[in-house]
Amino acid sequence: MTTVGLVLAALAALLHVYIFFLESIAWMTPRARATFGIRSDEEAEHTRVLAFNQGFYNLFLALVTAIGIALLSAGSTAAGTALVLAGVGSMAAAAAVLVIGSRSHARAAAIQGTLPLLAVVLVTAGALA
Repeated sequence: MTTVGLVLAALAALLHVYIFFLESIAWMTPRARATFGIRSDEEAEHTRVLAFNQGFYNLFLALVTAIGIALLSAGSTAAGTALVLAGVGSMAAAAAVLVIGSRSHARAAAIQGTLPLLAVVLVTAGALA
């Protein structure tokens, strides 16, 4: 169970690195604008600083998760498990906040939160086994 959970955690981390890229590097591009429903250059410019910050938040969650996976793989079970669960748990919680804040973001929340939620369940079950 732990191995599958770590694979899902790694996929969640990669997704959050991609979100970082869109929000912090590619925010003004047509692809990022379409992904996030930004309708104009003016709206993208107005939200650029917020998106830049949010992108780094996603990157840091991915890094915490990746470090946890590395520690678990190296045999540091307690520290690795704690970091993986902190990373993916925060990702899942952020997805819940997104959908609670606006039901219109349910699809985005599902994309952002499903892998981390499954990782939390499987890594926790593996740690308790």
